[in-house]
Amino acid sequence: MMMKPAAAAARRVALALPRARAMPVRMLSQSVRVCEEASAPSPKITEIVDRIEKLTLLEASELVQELKTRLNITDIAMPAAAAPAAPAAAAPSDEAPAEEKPKEKTLFTIKFLGLGSDSAKAKVIKEVKAINTSMNLVEAKKFVESAPQTLKENVTKEDAEKIKEAVEKAGGKIELA
Repeated sequence: MMMKPAAAAARRVALALPRARAMPVRMLSQSVRVCEEASAPSPKITEIVDRIEKLTLLEASELVQELKTRLNITDIAMPAAAAPAAPAAAAPSDEAPAEEKPKEKTLFTIKFLGLGSDSAKAKVIKEVKAINTSMNLVEAKKFVESAPQTLKENVTKEDAEKIKEAVEKAGGKIELA
């Protein structure tokens, strides 16, 4: 009995599969069977993950900064959740609607743009470290060197003005958004 070429190919594929463990098999057509197996990471990826797992927190931070630099990844500030708008009061029909004043901004994002001069670098690094207490000196130095970056988000107007004044006095450039 003569088999069709497609059926013969499917039989060869089926015979070549190991029979030691059962694997799900799916028919794509009458001629091809595809073996679905749980995809395990490649040994190269496993080795990289093992090496990253052994890094200290500071080394991991340096790795992240280096990857951001080499791969040109920018930090994205998450937008603040907007409060639900209050329903507008109905204007009387005989009067023209009054112009609404734009709401004054209450929360600001402080963006560090860079240094005014290279001689002010040490002062600015100390000021950035004082503003972000979670940073150590090395992280503050890397932050200053990788400007422009967001220094702080959701800061009140008074605090934002104080921070801007302090950093500019130290020799840095700040933008309030």
